[in-house]
Amino acid sequence: METAIYQNQTISLDRLDRSEYQKIYLAGKNGELLCSVCRESVRFYIGIQDSPHFSHAHSTIPDCPEQTMQEVNNEPKQNHNEMNGFRLPKGRSILEAPEKVQAFKTAKSLDYQVPFQNNETNTIEYPSPYLQQLAKSGVVLDEEQAAAVSETEGALLVLAGAGSGKTRVLTARTAYMLEVKKIDPRNIMLVTFTSKAASEMKNRLLTYPQIKKEAINKLVTGTFHSIFYRILMFHSRENWNSERLLNKDWQRDKILKNAGKEIGLSEKEFAYDLALQQIGFWKNSLLFPEDIHPESEWEKQTLYLYKKYEDYKLAERLFDFDDMLIGCYQLLKSAPELLEQYQNRFQYFLIDEFQDINKVQYELIKLLSGKYKNVCAVGDDDQAIYSFRGSDPSYLLEFEKDFPFAKVIILAENYRSSHEIVTAANQMIAANTKRRLKKMKAQYTHGAAPILFFPYDEEEEATMIVTDLQEKIAQGAAPSDFAILYRTNAGARAIFERLASSNLPFRIEQDVEAFYDRRIVKSILSFLKLSLNEDDQTALSDVLPYLFLKQSVLRDLKAMSILQDCSNLEALSYIKTAHSFQEKKLKKAVIAIRKLKQLSPLSAIEMIEKDIGFLDFLKKRGNESNKIEKGSDDIKDLKVAAKNFNSIESLLAHAEHMSAMNKEIKNLSKHFTETITLSTIHRAKGLEYQTVYVLGAVDGSLPHDFALESYRNGDYSALEEERRLFYVAMTRAKEQLFISIPSNRRGKKANRSRFLAALSKKRNRPASL
Repeated sequence: METAIYQNQTISLDRLDRSEYQKIYLAGKNGELLCSVCRESVRFYIGIQDSPHFSHAHSTIPDCPEQTMQEVNNEPKQNHNEMNGFRLPKGRSILEAPEKVQAFKTAKSLDYQVPFQNNETNTIEYPSPYLQQLAKSGVVLDEEQAAAVSETEGALLVLAGAGSGKTRVLTARTAYMLEVKKIDPRNIMLVTFTSKAASEMKNRLLTYPQIKKEAINKLVTGTFHSIFYRILMFHSRENWNSERLLNKDWQRDKILKNAGKEIGLSEKEFAYDLALQQIGFWKNSLLFPEDIHPESEWEKQTLYLYKKYEDYKLAERLFDFDDMLIGCYQLLKSAPELLEQYQNRFQYFLIDEFQDINKVQYELIKLLSGKYKNVCAVGDDDQAIYSFRGSDPSYLLEFEKDFPFAKVIILAENYRSSHEIVTAANQMIAANTKRRLKKMKAQYTHGAAPILFFPYDEEEEATMIVTDLQEKIAQGAAPSDFAILYRTNAGARAIFERLASSNLPFRIEQDVEAFYDRRIVKSILSFLKLSLNEDDQTALSDVLPYLFLKQSVLRDLKAMSILQDCSNLEALSYIKTAHSFQEKKLKKAVIAIRKLKQLSPLSAIEMIEKDIGFLDFLKKRGNESNKIEKGSDDIKDLKVAAKNFNSIESLLAHAEHMSAMNKEIKNLSKHFTETITLSTIHRAKGLEYQTVYVLGAVDGSLPHDFALESYRNGDYSALEEERRLFYVAMTRAKEQLFISIPSNRRGKKANRSRFLAALSKKRNRPASL
């Protein structure tokens, strides 16, 4: 049905602007929409593949015969009135676009596809009877995989594309070295990037023919940190005792904050979390304080903290996780005899996820492998997405520089995704200039090409996805078949809220902070709370930094409120500071905060931004230098959410409910396996799902704003990494891939991601960065 009754007005989809769709959808959920014929409750359907329409809320009631708007109102089919000989346009309701209606854009499939060719492989002549045994036990290898397993001597770079079975290659290679080459397991080092991956490999090895547990236990396996920390403990247990480890974020944070006080850095005004991340980046890049030349005031301040942080650890004989690798590197560099001892001990290296290796990790491997050069590096430069942690794909791209006789084997068969998804992913990543040339080939065709869909904004995007999920799960799909991927955690706000109000089970990462608990969002909400309750002590404490006041002022405010017989908020008007202009600003702020409760949530937030000076504060605050998640972006996201509420009270109640739901979902998801996954693309790397939805494929989101800014300044590397991130997102999908292209993002018109140009029909046209 194309018409419905809302607030005693007849609305028609051919006159309803897209900006109103979400409001009407919510009205339908709340029972506020009626059928224009029978006056029964109706819902507004917004999905991905079917056009929007009204349907009866109760499935037992059939949809009524369609009527036009004129027929419903018994009007002649004309859109004007005649007066004094002139034709005047008819008045429109508030839910109709005044001039031009933005129509719903139907989802479209990526119809430019390379024809699928069945890659039937001939029977492989395995180089060893043991590999034949492995095949009989279910560990079947293709030709390239078998070559990667059996080439055990010398340096080898295995370019393992997405879904190419790299774990199978690493474990089969280890088994081959043990059983065929009879290599002492104590001479083999198997390095992974997570302890979980190391454990899974060892467990898988135990299922292989003739592999004994005793041999597996003698292998040196684990993460870089775990392996090299063991070396440090063996040679200097007193200096590297775990009791001296700063293993908690709050411990490191406290050291920095104490150092920051010496140069007047406020705990609430300076982004200490970002400073810790920057210090870690410098350390993993083997850049010490004397090597760094700050390029901004923020870097200058962070460098000061870095020096103080290292001085404190040295004086207190403490260390952090980064020191484990640096300490081992310095130990081996300073003790040639010890280095030779370990070079003789470790004759074979197998390194997983080599594209994610950083400077200190690479230098350690170079040192230890210096004698035998038997390094097997397995990775995919097209999935290098961790430069913010110091990872550098150039070590993979330039592997032959340090290992000049290295062999290169490309694993190009994708055993995970359909031909349609693999083809699209190939086309996208081919636009990157700094990469090893390769093209993945799928093993099967699913017949379903990736689908682009076009929501109005983040709110409608979430509604469309949840509708699609409900339909697919109702048809028999399992919730665990689905993943919803996004660039940053802030991008999950709308989809989290929509899922939380549905009956669908879903999971989020345990350490992900609720949107309404984020510092900037919480501070904005505190201004709103203070406008409703002028004596709210917690809210007042939260807003003080944004009025350029210290927490010690709270005591004065309490005293002043008693002396002047006024609220804590009004007491701000009586506070004396060292600057008269600041006192005037405080008086104006009190008046502005009191006005907030009279405004809509959106207008109130805009007043906090501009009239109260919240944005001015953010420009001076360290976290605006965070390239990925700026505080001002949080405000934009909050304003999008605020549009759905008519009162400040309802917004605050919703925020409180969503924060509680965040905790509840985390607790519940621990006990269920059948859940939809919500994840950043970074965290989804290495995982796979039947169906994947990628949110926000627009410039500014994917690619991120900071990458576009770098590109405008002549640095292409960040943009290429963003394209790799998109490639990773696409290749998590096995059978179905949905890519969302919202028309608006954070309240402004959005342009579709430039990366999607590579998926157009014009094959010979070069894709731009």
